[in-house]
Amino acid sequence: MSRAPDFSNAIAFARDLIRIESLPGEEGALAARVRTEMEDLAFDDVWVDGAGNVIGRLRGTGAGPVAMLSCHLDAVDVGDVAGWKHGPFDAVIEDGRLHGRGAMDIKGPLAVQTYAAARLRENRPAGDVIVAHTVLEERGGLGMEYLLRAGEVKPDAVLIGESTHGDLCIGHRGRAEIVIELRGVAAHASAPERAKNPLSLLGPVLAALDRFGASLESDPLLGRSTLAATFVETPHRSRNVIPDLVRIVIDWRILPSRTSADAVASVRDIVRSALPDDPAWGMDVRFATDRQTSYTGFTQDRSLFTPGFLMEQDHPVVRAAAGAIAQTLGRAPIVRPWTFATDGGHTCGVGGIPTIGFAPGEERFAHTNREQLDLREAEACLDAYPSLIAAVQAAART
Repeated sequence: MSRAPDFSNAIAFARDLIRIESLPGEEGALAARVRTEMEDLAFDDVWVDGAGNVIGRLRGTGAGPVAMLSCHLDAVDVGDVAGWKHGPFDAVIEDGRLHGRGAMDIKGPLAVQTYAAARLRENRPAGDVIVAHTVLEERGGLGMEYLLRAGEVKPDAVLIGESTHGDLCIGHRGRAEIVIELRGVAAHASAPERAKNPLSLLGPVLAALDRFGASLESDPLLGRSTLAATFVETPHRSRNVIPDLVRIVIDWRILPSRTSADAVASVRDIVRSALPDDPAWGMDVRFATDRQTSYTGFTQDRSLFTPGFLMEQDHPVVRAAAGAIAQTLGRAPIVRPWTFATDGGHTCGVGGIPTIGFAPGEERFAHTNREQLDLREAEACLDAYPSLIAAVQAAART
């Protein structure tokens, strides 16, 4: 007999998930637990793809639009355990709130989405409902990239389960991590006249980047694009060597109007303008890269660029979603962007698939030792999801 998709079982599932540590690339144990729950909830098809994403399908009654619900399996590190009021993996419930790493980012919402889809078993929509929980979202979304590229699922609309506090989120800024290398000539520190010390370029280059950041464009809904230098290093360990290279890393919260190529070209122009007119100085500007390996062994070298996206507020999917939420919750949801990046950048920003977000949880608790989830809010979101799914599927037809 299949498990009843009621709220108490959903929270028991969420508590189980919190008890399993799942750092990026180490989600195997959690994936196995999610797969078991989907099977117990009688999803028609449950599988794990090559990257380790866990996917469940509830088949529709016909050939209607496909809706995909998605959270991620990985969670960030807990930091100093002594700073937590409750153990980060204890999944304590106190005063109507679930506490622990992943409570709202994103194991609590993952349980809500999974159980919401299961509630459609007895009253199936025309189109399939896919629940796809991905790996390595916290490191830029390798799992979602793989899922879309593999083509095993082809959604017509996507509902991201990143916390929205019951609001309706329709986009976010992207993130570009860009590396700047300044090259000179190395020498012994006792003879600086023989060197071209790239450390001397830091002041003008950082000042130029600050001016560029202050001039960046703004969006009425997403807010201002921001740019900040976050890291500086030289390759030399010896302190009596004038280095021939200095590396600067910048974090650019980028608006959807900027392409990845435009981002690198813009930074390259800014840095070049700050360098002396001397061929002895060299420079390189590129996206930071990261070799990522999932728990299944799938490995990919990835550029650290997470695209942004923004749905129009009058898009049929957005309007339909807002109406369904209002009808269930008894209030019109606030329509806004997230402050952080999500896998929606891949589904909508790159893939062009209409994408929205709706889930319990407050963003201010994400990645903190105060992470928690209001259970009343979680239950309200679970109750709202079935009609939200139906509304989004109907709107995806247009």
